[in-house]
Amino acid sequence: MAAATLTHLSFSLHRRTLSSPPHPRLLQRPHLLKLRPPTPGRLPVRTHAMGNDLLGDFGARDPFPEELESGFGDKVLGNVDTDHKILIPVASALSLAQQDCSPVSPLQSPMSLDDAQKLLKKVVGWRLLEEESGLKLQCLWKLRDFKCGVELINRIYNVVEPTGHFPSLHLEQPNQVRAELWTSSIGGLSMNDFIVAAKIDKIKTSDLAPKKRVWA
Repeated sequence: MAAATLTHLSFSLHRRTLSSPPHPRLLQRPHLLKLRPPTPGRLPVRTHAMGNDLLGDFGARDPFPEELESGFGDKVLGNVDTDHKILIPVASALSLAQQDCSPVSPLQSPMSLDDAQKLLKKVVGWRLLEEESGLKLQCLWKLRDFKCGVELINRIYNVVEPTGHFPSLHLEQPNQVRAELWTSSIGGLSMNDFIVAAKIDKIKTSDLAPKKRVWA
C-alpha cells in the first residue's frame, strides 16, 4: 500500500469587512458599496489547504490502517464485495460496418422485402433490385476516369477480403463501377450483404470523383 501523505485542513470563520478605503469611483456610486448581510445564524466559512500534497484535497487516497480496521467499507454502498459486470455490446447495438459476416446455411430463408427495406436505411447509396433470382443490393459510382475505376475496385477488394463475402463488381465504360450484393446459396439477401455494403460505404472515394468545374 502506498504511503499516504497527510493533508491538514484549517477552517476559519469571518465576516465580510472593508479592509481598505473604497475606490474614488465607488464613492461616486454609493449603490455599489452595499454589501449583502450574512444570513442570520450562518457565518461564511473559508477553507485553507496546508501541506505538500496538492492533490490530497481532491483526489482519492489509500485508506488509513485505522479505517481498514473499522470496516468502513462494509457500511457504504459499493463495498469490496460488490459484483461489477462489464457489459459487452451485442450485435444489435453495433453499426453494420462494425459487425462480422457469419456462415449462412443453405437451409436458411432469404431476407424478406420488409426487412431488407428497413436495413436499406442503414447503408448509403445502395438500392434494392427485385429480380427473378431474388433480391439484390446494387450501388453505382461515377468516377473521374477508367483508372479511378480500377483503383476503386482494388479498394473494395481490400475491404471485403477479410469478410469472405464478395460482391459482384463491374467496371463499365467510360468511368462507372457497379457493385451487386446477394447471397447465392439462399437465392436472396442475408445480413452479410448489408454488413459488406456498410463496410464498402466507409471507403474513401472523394479523390476518385470527377472534378467539379469552376466558372470564372
